[in-house]
Amino acid sequence: MQEIRLGNERVAIFHKAGEWKEGLDFLTENTSFIQAGTWWYHKGKDLRSHKHIINKRIAERTQEVIVVLSGRVRVDLYDENRKIFHQEELVTGDIGVILKEGHGYHIMEDNTRVIEVKNGPFVSVEKDKIFLDGLTQPGVDKNE
Repeated sequence: MQEIRLGNERVAIFHKAGEWKEGLDFLTENTSFIQAGTWWYHKGKDLRSHKHIINKRIAERTQEVIVVLSGRVRVDLYDENRKIFHQEELVTGDIGVILKEGHGYHIMEDNTRVIEVKNGPFVSVEKDKIFLDGLTQPGVDKNE
């Protein structure tokens, strides 16, 4: 697992497909707005049935997790001056956890498939995002 920092702040975590550990392995700290972890168990393992108790939580920012199912994606991380300070290539089986700061994605192969999970609710593009390319109009994706 690779932690990316900007100054003293942890802004992203990249977990490569070959880095899995047996059992439950959380990539994020309990204090993160989004929780991401991996499971690696063998046949016959039962995970205890449960439901989650309602607890009020205040999320001040949106964080997201991407899982590359197939293909290749380049993740660009931006500093507060809208300059790229880190690029990471993710391939099939890799996980990216974006905790803060700006980010963009560049699809590097045809038929790339990615699962994105983020905390919500999603309000709107206008109220949830600042585009770093200077353009004021979002692209064709409704949640871009």
